[in-house]
Amino acid sequence: MTTAANRTIQTASHWGVYSVEVSASGEIGPTVPFANDPAPTALIRSLPDMVRSPLRIDRPYVRSGYLKNRERSAQGRGSEAFVPVSWDTALDLIVDGMQRIKSEHGNESIYGGSYGWASAGRLHHSPSVLKRFLGLFGGYVDKRGNHSFGAALGVMPYVTGDNDITAMVMPWPSIVAHSELVVMFGGAHTKNMQIDAGGAVTHDNARWIERAAASRVRFVNISPSRSDMTEGLEADWIPIRPNTDVAMMLGMAHSLVAHGLHDAGFLATHCEGYGAFERYLLGQDDGVAKSAAWASAITGVPARTIEDLALRMARCRTLVTTTWSIQRADHGEQPVWATVALASMLGQIGLPGGGFSLGFGAVNGITTSRPDGIPRPTLSLGKNPVRSFVPVGRVADMLLNPGSELEFNGATIRMPDIRLIYSVGGNPFHHNTHLNRFVQAWRKPEMVVVHEPWWNPPAKYADIVLPATTTMERNDILATDLQRHYIAMRQVIDPVGGARNDMDIFADLSERLGFRQAYTEGRDEMGWLRHMYVQARERAFALGFSPPAFDEFWEAGSYEFPMAAEPPLFLSAFRGDPVANRLATPSGKIELFSRRIEAFGYDDCPPHPAWLEPAEWLGGESAARFPFHLLSNQPKGRLHSQMDAGAVSRATKVDGREPLALHASDAQRCGIVAGDVVKVFNDRGAFLASAVISCDLMPGVLQVATGAWFDPEDPAAPCSVEKHGNPNVVTMDKGTSRLTQSSVAQTVLVQIEKCVDPPRVSAFDLPAIEPAPAQAAALTPASATGGITG
Repeated sequence: MTTAANRTIQTASHWGVYSVEVSASGEIGPTVPFANDPAPTALIRSLPDMVRSPLRIDRPYVRSGYLKNRERSAQGRGSEAFVPVSWDTALDLIVDGMQRIKSEHGNESIYGGSYGWASAGRLHHSPSVLKRFLGLFGGYVDKRGNHSFGAALGVMPYVTGDNDITAMVMPWPSIVAHSELVVMFGGAHTKNMQIDAGGAVTHDNARWIERAAASRVRFVNISPSRSDMTEGLEADWIPIRPNTDVAMMLGMAHSLVAHGLHDAGFLATHCEGYGAFERYLLGQDDGVAKSAAWASAITGVPARTIEDLALRMARCRTLVTTTWSIQRADHGEQPVWATVALASMLGQIGLPGGGFSLGFGAVNGITTSRPDGIPRPTLSLGKNPVRSFVPVGRVADMLLNPGSELEFNGATIRMPDIRLIYSVGGNPFHHNTHLNRFVQAWRKPEMVVVHEPWWNPPAKYADIVLPATTTMERNDILATDLQRHYIAMRQVIDPVGGARNDMDIFADLSERLGFRQAYTEGRDEMGWLRHMYVQARERAFALGFSPPAFDEFWEAGSYEFPMAAEPPLFLSAFRGDPVANRLATPSGKIELFSRRIEAFGYDDCPPHPAWLEPAEWLGGESAARFPFHLLSNQPKGRLHSQMDAGAVSRATKVDGREPLALHASDAQRCGIVAGDVVKVFNDRGAFLASAVISCDLMPGVLQVATGAWFDPEDPAAPCSVEKHGNPNVVTMDKGTSRLTQSSVAQTVLVQIEKCVDPPRVSAFDLPAIEPAPAQAAALTPASATGGITG
């Protein structure tokens, strides 16, 4: 209830819509979930304490070495103290550096490919406002692809002619009503269903899991970890050696052929290239039949289990699902393509409850039904005059090897020479791999500018840090692609300390650079929200929807688009008439053999689904030195690395470190007991974690959540032990293949040993702060005195 002394204000996040009570003095109370959310997540409880966290950056700071020596000081990045400066000084330093670097090296020397989930709002989406700004400055090098499902994003246009990966999912209502068997490579866990990149509104998965558990549907979890599957579905568990899913899929496909259970009619009318794929299955060219026995030797799954499951799948309505995590591995394109091939042989693609799904349950709204084509309020990014780009998984290569050539998706690209990194809204020290190498790469450019609310790894590894607001300190609109709501995200409190929102920061930089009007178009925050909403509303009316006027919407706080009918299932129209509804592939069909990929001549991505031995796996030579396969999963107490310092995330840690699960037999063999601090290492680096004993993992497999804030023991050392439990210290930095160059974070072998005298975790410590110099002139570049205005 709102009184004269307090107010209750609604806002939203990736985890859900919520309200908070704010006192007259600005104190924030606990979060109250959205009334229409049937199963709100506990993650929203971290938000209030993070807003007032002692880790908040109170004003602009500049790394001491950068103040003294500018572009020749990069090696101190991440290990030196910071100096507080005024906003004017910080902005003038940025303008001075940007103009100098542009003048000397051109716009292709500026990397603006910020990557991360940023804010759930449509206006204050940090990478978007950054790109709008840099485009008006003359352009920037951008990224291509993503870490979530990059291999699938790259290969599926060749297979089905489509790259809308989040649409390639069978919704819960169809599964409960029509599926008899759901075979899940990598499982599906409810912790992943708490979040949405554009913001979660209603969490409906829990009730659908209950309905599925009470139905005739049976689930099979094919994974190295039993706990990769939500407990409510009581799935059969088939343990499989990591990174060998393709071999099992091929063994199942071979079993279908051997028993004459493949759907020859569907393969003839809806697929292209099956004959070549069958020749591969039968070993007619290489002499190796991809039988269940062959697959068993690779996967560790008994041949009878593989064959029996294939026969069971052919005799009932079956959905095959493959997680995004499985394609984040060496040759990650292959399990995606093999999933489609296996489903094609079953002949059920396009049928209710049948076919395949990619990333089922990966995020909250992906499995729910929603109206087609809901327009979203959108901020235009404008044009980027620079055409150069880097695959998102190859950023370190770009920074370390300017001018080098990289084969990518049928072409050869030349790596630009990056002198300036401008990063907002993401944590590069979370999603990039082989972090010791990445730190070296991050120290190559002359200048790194970061906007951050907290002293997290990106802030500590910057030259100039600007304090940014959190969601509670600004107004916005949530309008996610995966749900059917508009939500008013209202400002809860005034900005903390000297924080400012990213858009206002870029407006002031644009003022100094002479294009403020082009950047802001004369609108402030509420002016932009009203403008974006009115444009979306006009498009909505054209589609037959009737959202209210902006003021009515803002007062009400939400609008839910009506569901007139269930939208068509993925590929259902194509199934019904493959001639009238041709796919955007050369044949118009599902391509099980791609002549386009064949023309590229990539030995690491053949023209049909194939088993290719990973660079590291438990069946390879390197397992003799590093006998454990390390898997990293989505954490249950945070989103990636967001809110790692919050109470919910800290409660999941063991003595302040990330828990690392290992099988009881492995623990006994290594002399490790629960709670021990263990060192996980290979030739790329080492991290410390707290041991948790589990019988839900295969022996020889370790599992740790991603997202622990990067915390090296000695930030100045070239290869220091990471103390907090960040697995990307040991992951490989190579591309899945020359086709997509995506992340292989799940392909990593390690050794493990007990750490007797572990160092203290300092991930949540403030950096060293030096007092500002007595003379302001020591901080002031020429531009701050009026030397540069346009």
